[in-house]
Amino acid sequence: MMTAALKRTFFALPILGWIASDIAHRGHENIWYAIGGAVSLVAIATMMFGVVALSMTALALVPVMMITLIAITNG
Repeated sequence: MMTAALKRTFFALPILGWIASDIAHRGHENIWYAIGGAVSLVAIATMMFGVVALSMTALALVPVMMITLIAITNG
């Protein structure tokens, strides 16, 4: 459980904290806007920098997929 000061500091971050605060307090439908924004950023970066941006995004998501696979196998 996050302490109140840590939660307040995290929610004060300019973009990530605002999205997390909206999801935590106002409703879960805001997660779709965050996912759409992330997909748009990856698409724009791929258009600007090419396949390198796409491969760096995939490289950054490797730990997420490993945790997901471990969670699936544990049931």
